[in-house]
Amino acid sequence: VQLQASGGGLVQAGGSLRLSCAASGRTFRTYVMGWFRQGPGKEREFVGAVRWNVGSTDYADSVKGRFTISRDNDKNTAYLQMNSLKPEDAAVYYCALKSGGYYYTSLRNLLYNYWGQGTQVTVSS
Repeated sequence: VQLQASGGGLVQAGGSLRLSCAASGRTFRTYVMGWFRQGPGKEREFVGAVRWNVGSTDYADSVKGRFTISRDNDKNTAYLQMNSLKPEDAAVYYCALKSGGYYYTSLRNLLYNYWGQGTQVTVSS
């Protein structure tokens, strides 16, 4: 599986960006697509994820109400819409894929199998 993240850039605080993650290669019957980020000097942290088959999502508390994950089945692409961006949202954002449904499990602590290369998000204050 190959994951290609894109859409990062420079935005002012309060602004919006939409990241994309296109998946190609091997397919799975069920899987989860997750978004993570790693800021300067920080550990990588969970941002949110979507159960691909059913579209249900899970978000980190720090982004709830501001970030939204969606998906396009035809394009095998997941999106992370980020609104009301804050300087602390600045990070390299990664998408990741975990095979399986995990319908009754939190998506935050899964061991994701596949990772994209990351896209930089910079938020100016």
